[in-house]
Amino acid sequence: MTVFAAPIAEQIWDMKYRFKQADGTPIDETVEDTWRRIASALAAVEKDPAAWEGRFYDALADFKYLPAGRITAGAGTARSVTLFNCFVMGTIPDTMSGIFDGLKEAALTMQQGGGIGYDFSTIRPKGAEVMGVAADASGPLSFMDVWDAMCRTIMSAGSRRGAMMATMRCDHPDIEDFITAKSDPARLRMFNMSVLVTDPLMEAVKADASWDLVFGDKVYKTVPARDLWDAIMRSTYDYAEPGVIFIDRINQMNNLNYCETIAATNPCGEQPLPPYGACLLGSINLARLVNDPFDAAAALDQDALIALVATAVRMMDNVVDASRFPLDAQAQEAHAKRRIGLGVTGLADALLMVGLRYGSEEAAAQTDQWMHAIARAAYLASVELAKEKGAFPLFDAERFLASGAMEHMDDDVRDAIRQNGIRNALLTSIAPTGTISLYAGNVSSGIEPVFAYAYTRKVLQKDGSRTEEEVVDYAVQLWRDLKGDAPLPDYFVNAQTLAPLDHVRMQAAAQKWVDSSISKTINCPEDISFDDFKEVYMAAWDQGCKGCTTYRPNDVTGSVLSVSDEASPSEVPDQVRDGDEGAEVVYMSEPLDRPQELEGATYKLKWPDSEHAIYITVNDLVIAGHRRPFEVFINSKNMEHFAWTVALTRMISAVFRRGGDVSFVVEELKAVFDPRGGAWMQGKYVPSILAAIGGVIEKHMISIGFLAGEGMGLKADPTADVVAINGAPRGKACSSCGSYEMRMIEGCMTCGSCGYSKCG
Repeated sequence: MTVFAAPIAEQIWDMKYRFKQADGTPIDETVEDTWRRIASALAAVEKDPAAWEGRFYDALADFKYLPAGRITAGAGTARSVTLFNCFVMGTIPDTMSGIFDGLKEAALTMQQGGGIGYDFSTIRPKGAEVMGVAADASGPLSFMDVWDAMCRTIMSAGSRRGAMMATMRCDHPDIEDFITAKSDPARLRMFNMSVLVTDPLMEAVKADASWDLVFGDKVYKTVPARDLWDAIMRSTYDYAEPGVIFIDRINQMNNLNYCETIAATNPCGEQPLPPYGACLLGSINLARLVNDPFDAAAALDQDALIALVATAVRMMDNVVDASRFPLDAQAQEAHAKRRIGLGVTGLADALLMVGLRYGSEEAAAQTDQWMHAIARAAYLASVELAKEKGAFPLFDAERFLASGAMEHMDDDVRDAIRQNGIRNALLTSIAPTGTISLYAGNVSSGIEPVFAYAYTRKVLQKDGSRTEEEVVDYAVQLWRDLKGDAPLPDYFVNAQTLAPLDHVRMQAAAQKWVDSSISKTINCPEDISFDDFKEVYMAAWDQGCKGCTTYRPNDVTGSVLSVSDEASPSEVPDQVRDGDEGAEVVYMSEPLDRPQELEGATYKLKWPDSEHAIYITVNDLVIAGHRRPFEVFINSKNMEHFAWTVALTRMISAVFRRGGDVSFVVEELKAVFDPRGGAWMQGKYVPSILAAIGGVIEKHMISIGFLAGEGMGLKADPTADVVAINGAPRGKACSSCGSYEMRMIEGCMTCGSCGYSKCG
């Protein structure tokens, strides 16, 4: 029986990937059962399943090949879920009926477990004339608010909130509002956002030219190109969004540019997809393929790599036939092109094992060589599948080979494709692997550097107590096992010590051999100058990247996990704290008594079509200098509201006085839809009076620092209240487990404690 490399790995498996009955009784007794379940399900579509099930199992064993979470959790369960990780939805028509048809499709997709991407550039700008109704358009951002509310309500695949990506072209008249939308910490929290940056904009920026904002044939505004670029840079410098997608480069380098146009990506950006495009993901665990690690003879086993890639490609191609799809249009698109996204994880660990410093020119060259080997093996494996099962239906040899992505490919591979066809239109992608990397023993995630050598994790036990365990990076633990107490070599680097341009170098090296794209976060120091920050994006453009996502800790976004400044990389691995030293957990077995006096604020809420306003008072308790909501009073002169406002007042106040996580009150209220319809308030659609009250309480929580933007407070023992004795905890609380260990990895906020990822 496989022994998990770390306690967190077994916990992740049990929580996210282990097949269980509805009452929680395990069906997968061991992780080997999980591997057998996946292998059997994917072999079932073969003519001779018995011939392939064993090979598939061997690829999964020892965590060598890691299918993405949707496959690992869903394959062989007979549940109505999709095995595809990500979708881009259909083009949004610029009509009210078309927009809400798109909303319905998005809800159905998220209900089955898919993250979605949308291009909102097709919706007319705010203030544009709406023919036939004598009104002005509300603009794409107002409809994004509707999507955001829907996503709060839909539980994706049973237990996860959905994840969404919104894109907008850099020449849309509302692009300036799009760029700054998330400066409001309570707005569009369910979206990642990226600007579709075109080649002409980049040329205009470099030439200091003007830039037209257009919709249809009308120029709405002309701005200096550098001013628009600086606005994008300033917003992502301050708020970590929006990201940047170089959309013309994506379309030029697309194998299928002869039959599709891409305008959006999946939530984490590694899959640029056409309307109704879908992609499944999987990763080769490079950390498991290094022979003689930390030895002079250390090297990646190339033969094992090539064989593993070939098996993985076949397994992923079978997923296309084994999976359910939320929409028929998605199934048709997937079968017509048979797109897969095979990537890697554990790259940084593998580089450490062979003695290379992540970010160095030598490491970039080694990454280029490994990714070339993977791409070559994947394409040749797909050619062999085409010989056996046929090429993807839309294959056109000459136009396929003329795409920009094929210009680097070996001549013998091109010849094989020309003669035999290819089974899968696109094959490579590097996805966020935060959760599956933890499951595989805390290997470094995707192509990211090691985030931290080790950190301390607090684990909530069933009896309400908390224990601490050390979570150690896979390569660091291997070093300890092999070298004992010997200090780490100076080539050990992590995300805290790496220069931003070193990140760019590694992303560019991998991108050359990735026919889709890469989900990667470039960590920047908090004190990086704005000019140096802008240079990161320009370097990504100049070096051939398809997009760029950065993360700079600041007062708005919070801080990622930090490593002690006292230890150098050559010393014993640092431990990362989830708060300032001295922080403790205070348990409350009974509700708090009400003090004689409390401080608070009263808010006036005027609901359209109601004669009387609703007044909401929120009073706070101050503990160790930190405010938390303690009670709520909701009053209105409208007697129709009397009973439910009294009930709501008592229930919310009772919850608040128990302490612990009370932010769910906001989330639940904001998810309430009135079947009679909601209302537009300050440019945003609010689905009910109760949702509006939830918004007021949320606004108050943010204003007192209890709720920090995207973070939804503490999800811990419901009788527990976390009090930071020497200051507020750094960063945002995980909305799944409550720990302050959220980190930006590959464009996704990921919890280092429980593995929860915003992007699924």
